Amino acid sequence: MPGLSSAGGPGPAGLSVIVITRDEEANIADCLASAGFAGEHVVVDCGSRDRTVELAEAAGARVVRTPDWPGFGPQKNRALDQATQPWVLSLDADERVTPELREQILAAIARGEGPDAWSMPRRSSFCGQYMAHSGWYPDRVVRLFRRGSARFSDDLVHERLVVRGATGTLRGDLLHTTYPDLESMLEKLNRYSSASAESMFGKGQRSSLAGAMGRGLWAFFRTYILRSGWRDGRLGLVLALSIAEGTYYKYLKLWLMDRAPRRQGL
Repeated sequence: MPGLSSAGGPGPAGLSVIVITRDEEANIADCLASAGFAGEHVVVDCGSRDRTVELAEAAGARVVRTPDWPGFGPQKNRALDQATQPWVLSLDADERVTPELREQILAAIARGEGPDAWSMPRRSSFCGQYMAHSGWYPDRVVRLFRRGSARFSDDLVHERLVVRGATGTLRGDLLHTTYPDLESMLEKLNRYSSASAESMFGKGQRSSLAGAMGRGLWAFFRTYILRSGWRDGRLGLVLALSIAEGTYYKYLKLWLMDRAPRRQGL
């Protein structure tokens, strides 16, 4: 079923929007509405227990359910395989396309010739405040690309788009409502640090207690001092501490994974 434009009619052909979801009822409707100018919307859902699927279908998206979770990269490739239009825009459920970015996306597609992919600046919010520093902006991400010219890496977390060909730059912001409150930050911090540790362990990387502490301290210094997190005010300090904590737990979990077999005498 084709997506609906902001004016209420069918969106233009040529662009597929892909989104992967799990329990995203608070985000999916706004995400799809911001990209309502596309001709196709594909949502690949993994076991949502809320109204995510219902809301996505009500917004005109084609929803594909998957029984398992292979990781962010492989799941996004599943969504990519469902796209049918010449161009693809990959969004996370907590991201929003601004009007300026929408116009630039449409102009890039209309050009025909040119780069095979386009990057865009992403402006992320933390506890209700959009960050202008701290290494969080402009935070360019490649999300628009010709179908067949790119695939997502197989990383379980922090996946990236691997593009064959040139990449251009767009100016309009992609808004990212990543941490609406402290509770969501703590939940995601725990989940992402575990996934990152598992990914690193599988690649043969190892850590130590001292290494985990050192990396956490460095993450704070880099965010708050080198990347001018202090210019984001009090929440800039909170963000720097949160990033340091997440980094410390990631490498601490990696160290504990390495110790577990030895404690069992393996």
